Amino acid sequence: MELCFATNNQHKLDEVAARLGDAFTLKTLRDIGCTDELPETSGTIPGNSRQKAEYVWTHFGESCFADDSGLEVDALNGEPGVDSAFYSGSRDASQNIQKLLTNLAGKPSRKARFITVFTLLLHGVEHQFEGIIEGDIIGEPQGTGGFGYDPIFRPRGYDKTFAQMSSEEKNAISHRAQALGKMIIYLQSQIS
Repeated sequence: MELCFATNNQHKLDEVAARLGDAFTLKTLRDIGCTDELPETSGTIPGNSRQKAEYVWTHFGESCFADDSGLEVDALNGEPGVDSAFYSGSRDASQNIQKLLTNLAGKPSRKARFITVFTLLLHGVEHQFEGIIEGDIIGEPQGTGGFGYDPIFRPRGYDKTFAQMSSEEKNAISHRAQALGKMIIYLQSQIS
């Protein structure tokens, strides 16, 4: 079965390709001739995921999936949420982290969660799969792995941040891995 992953993020492409298995041929946006910037204007994580998948299905007629993720911090009323990638006004991870830590200064609660939603459009029929991991925001960045907010997010029950974990450790528990696992189980049920 051929599927397009509606992303240009190489980290995500590698992670998904490693887990999909031989029953699926993973296509990239480049493979299908899509050079467009995919829309992300819905205001919600599930909505942005849906928008990207629908764009590929509508304009290229490819069965596809897309994801959107965000970090929600309780003490900041769910910020940065859907705006996680541009929280500081740019895509610069260190600036986003600094803004988050500044906004959290003096707040007693550090509870947060990462959320990912995958939207699968299989022959035009939509299915969504969600993954959530709870954790806490630490006071300063630790670790050099991962990307985004990984250096300040410590998953509940662990003594290190996502950025201090190996990619194998992180991918075994992450929000994206959870949502992807649910989608893969569904896809395998469609080919067996």
